[in-house]
Amino acid sequence: MTRTYITTTLPYVNARPHLGFGLELVQADVLARHRRLRGDEVRLQTGTDDNALKNVLAAEAAGVGVREFVDRNAEAFVALAGTLGVAADDVIRTSRDPRHRAGVERLWRACAASGDLYRRHYEGLYCVGCERFYAEEELREGRCPEHGTRPGLVAEENWFFRLSRYGERLRELIETGRLRIEPAERRNEVLGFIAGGLEDLSVSRSQARARGWGIPVPDDPDQVVYVWWDALGNYVTALDFGTDGEAYERWWTGSDRRLHLLGKDVLRFHAVYWPAMLLSAGLPLPTEIYAHGHLTVANRKISKSAGTGVDPEALVAAYGVDPVRWWLLREVPRSGDADFTVDRLIARTNDELVNGVGNLISRVTAMVAKYRDGRVPETPADAPALEAACRQTPDLVDAALADLDFRRATAAVWAIVDAANRHIDETRPWALARRGHRPQPPWTPPWRPWSVPAAPWPGN
Repeated sequence: MTRTYITTTLPYVNARPHLGFGLELVQADVLARHRRLRGDEVRLQTGTDDNALKNVLAAEAAGVGVREFVDRNAEAFVALAGTLGVAADDVIRTSRDPRHRAGVERLWRACAASGDLYRRHYEGLYCVGCERFYAEEELREGRCPEHGTRPGLVAEENWFFRLSRYGERLRELIETGRLRIEPAERRNEVLGFIAGGLEDLSVSRSQARARGWGIPVPDDPDQVVYVWWDALGNYVTALDFGTDGEAYERWWTGSDRRLHLLGKDVLRFHAVYWPAMLLSAGLPLPTEIYAHGHLTVANRKISKSAGTGVDPEALVAAYGVDPVRWWLLREVPRSGDADFTVDRLIARTNDELVNGVGNLISRVTAMVAKYRDGRVPETPADAPALEAACRQTPDLVDAALADLDFRRATAAVWAIVDAANRHIDETRPWALARRGHRPQPPWTPPWRPWSVPAAPWPGN
């Protein structure tokens, strides 16, 4: 038995959740359910990033207090997991959870004790949407490549982290696979960034620019911990890292697998900055990082700020949770983006869940009632293709999910449905019945489907 710790990123709560974060929740949930059914001890953790400047600015634009605004939107993200049937074990809210500040402070002091934190004056171009500084050459015609806005010039004195110390160690960890980054193009992207030379990273903001919102820097209350340092720490702070809790020993230092799921746009933070922080603090690193592609609408990234969001709550209300989950797992490639439309959701639902799974269940139950007196026969039907699909699927799903390929895993499951429907079409039980035979329904596999009921979403 292995111990597996799976995390999602923490979404900003400057607006209500969109389907892009729903993708990450569902992927994490599938991995957690699969490992539980394989006998692993599993912890699935998610939460919300409350301490961002963009949350403060959004609250000001809405004309409400920051606390009220953040709490209201965070509740919508917490509720989304239940809507999508996600069996999460824990949720952390960075502005509310008492575990978080204690853990952030301890992580900061550990890096300071390593000599990796220092203060200096800095000027740079800052995108509030990304909550990061950009170099001129990283911009597209002077605009943020992610949001299309012009970053503002920021000049102030901040705390800096000596990221430049850790380039060679990070390169070695990634190249040897001790820090696994998938898919391969994302790993190559990180190695290319490291090869270009790592510069020290600004890790605090002035209280004035942060509007007094966030975690004060230990022993320097005029500064607030930079939101990304703050948010990345959640992977250990939720484990009671700040108070030497048992959960930290069990799920971080004691886990066989520590897997972070994230979008490709935040890869640098998770695959460079976060591991460097852990190296500085003398803590174990994650074992795996999987950076999924984006969901798009009309080939534009789904985004709250860009106005291209798709409301997952409304989708589930209109079409049901199974169609939404199935589309996310069936359509999104292991590497690359996927364009979402309601028509594609409906087509996939009708083709596979209705005409495929639903039709199969209807046909089989009707035949069992009509031809077998309501009893499933003990002797399996002569259906070698169906039997082979059923026998092979568990191993195929294991291999696909080990490779973090959800589309390949769903294809293996779908092969059973396809083989069963083809068997019925080829044997034509209704024709056999007219000739006086007692036809059998499709072969029934000797194992149970690997479904797990969703656990309730815990509140904080």
